[in-house]
Amino acid sequence: MLMRTDPFRELDRMAQQLMGPGTWSRPSPMPMDAYREGDQYVVAFDVPGVSADAIDIDVERNMLTVKAERRPVAKADDVQMELSERPLGVFSRQIVLADTLDTEHIQADYDAGVLTLRIPIAERAKPRKISVGVGSGHREIAG
Repeated sequence: MLMRTDPFRELDRMAQQLMGPGTWSRPSPMPMDAYREGDQYVVAFDVPGVSADAIDIDVERNMLTVKAERRPVAKADDVQMELSERPLGVFSRQIVLADTLDTEHIQADYDAGVLTLRIPIAERAKPRKISVGVGSGHREIAG
């Protein structure tokens, strides 16, 4: 038998049970980190216990949507559940992407329960040097 002593964790568990698992129409939020690494933005989502085929990534204009579904694990008939804290259901996150990002070349990797998206910065948004030409004549601005 397992024993816990954290009363706040118990309150969180009870609140989750009352609200029920996330559904496609009312998904639960998923935690994420976002940072810039060189010429790309990296967004990492925590989706442990989710198979890669249960992850859906969509980009429409500049809206990135990530949905994942954690399904119950099939159990044998003689298994009696003692404790169940891992949430099941649908998890989702939407991010508005800046126009300076190249949404055509997003890369997605899934490893050890972390979905990592790498979004390159668009060429038009990268700093560039502009050369100054010298005109054929000298102009004076009179005021």
